[in-house]
Amino acid sequence: MTIKLHCFGESGHSYKAALALELSGLDWEPVFVDFFAGQHRGEDYRNLNVMAEAPVLIDGDIRLSQSGVIQQYITDKTGKFGGAPDEKYEVLRWVLWDNHKLSSQVGMTRFLMNFLPEDKRPKEVIGFMQGRLKAAFATLENQLRGRDWLVGNGMTNADLTCCGYLFYDEPFGFDRKDYPNIDAWLTRISETPGWKHPYDLMPGNPSDRA
Repeated sequence: MTIKLHCFGESGHSYKAALALELSGLDWEPVFVDFFAGQHRGEDYRNLNVMAEAPVLIDGDIRLSQSGVIQQYITDKTGKFGGAPDEKYEVLRWVLWDNHKLSSQVGMTRFLMNFLPEDKRPKEVIGFMQGRLKAAFATLENQLRGRDWLVGNGMTNADLTCCGYLFYDEPFGFDRKDYPNIDAWLTRISETPGWKHPYDLMPGNPSDRA
């Protein structure tokens, strides 16, 4: 049975789940969520997912939201991306850190800077958020010093979650050339067989609304 992932291209949280599915080799297909038209706020979508979020994974009778949970489900199903047995909690630590300190803040900053009308963009809030993001980028850069991957000797959910927003081209205060360790790590991820850019992996693109 084909796994369905309700997602949209602009969503970094969706990308984490989609990329994990794609690299895992599981049979899956994306289902477009028209987020910018408010589909996620409708009754039908809330019946699908009371949290009104994307992504949502459906695999038979299994229905999951939250990208970190979906990634763990993929690991449990395939044995991939979980790291060595003694790395389980270290992988989880980076998934939780990303969800609280990196992706959640990148997502909001990127939205404010690119998807709101220019006259409605709160410059003070954007500046504050970019300051917080600099600290998060520094943490990631330091962890990757002398390492190929965030945890252990191969790609894990730690990498798949923390890279979720960093392949997008829209500006949000991140320039790869300022972070050589992150830059090299992102290159390693993008050179993994099967890797795709978020706009190639999922339906939905800012150009669709231009």
